[in-house]
Amino acid sequence: MQKEFAYPHFITGGGRRLGLAVIRSLLAQGERVVMSYRTFTPVIEALMAEGVHCIRADFTQPDTVSKMVNTIVAEYKGLRSIIHNASDWGSETDSEDLNELMARMWQVHVAVPYQLNMSLQSLLLCAAHDLNQATDIIHLTDFVAEKGSDKHIAYAASKAGLANLSLSFARQLAPKVKVNAIAPSLLMFQEGDNKEYQQKALKKSLLCLEPGEQEGVAAVQYLLSSRYMTGRTLALDGGRHLA
Repeated sequence: MQKEFAYPHFITGGGRRLGLAVIRSLLAQGERVVMSYRTFTPVIEALMAEGVHCIRADFTQPDTVSKMVNTIVAEYKGLRSIIHNASDWGSETDSEDLNELMARMWQVHVAVPYQLNMSLQSLLLCAAHDLNQATDIIHLTDFVAEKGSDKHIAYAASKAGLANLSLSFARQLAPKVKVNAIAPSLLMFQEGDNKEYQQKALKKSLLCLEPGEQEGVAAVQYLLSSRYMTGRTLALDGGRHLA
């Protein structure tokens, strides 16, 4: 049963993989969810039927992001959390225009999260006041934000920028809003990843396994339930930093 009068969680890029799994877990708890998506799919249609407020926004198009913000501000008095999951796995190898690649990575992973945090923080503060508890911002960063990447340089740099936003907003919004990050390495393989690639990837961590989307869901749930954690990053890397 959905909590009709509860403040909703807002998740960006919630139409697949980890974002979708987080939405499913919140719905199972009766929580309300607002989410952004870039491409309409049968999954989005199914989420709408389950009561999720799905808003189309292409993060590379600033006007669609502004329209999304205006919709949320107009329809909701407060937000229980903002979970920044939207991502673009761009690489130098696949890009002919490196300036465009860097601009796109920075737009999706830094500029839009910054805009959303600034524009929607009043809704987080309102919900914190009414609930008498801290609300949350969670940034989904990446293991490479700390280590760098020779094949995804612009991507890694932008994820590092997103991680830094966690520090600044944690300072600015405390104690009413907790701001943390989650930095996964491998959670689940992409469709089409061959066996050779999978075995090579698994050997990069000490635990040598594909933990699956629920590992990320558990991290999100921990941060939402924590009363005493802000400005920190949860590393989900299976010991890869030691391998």
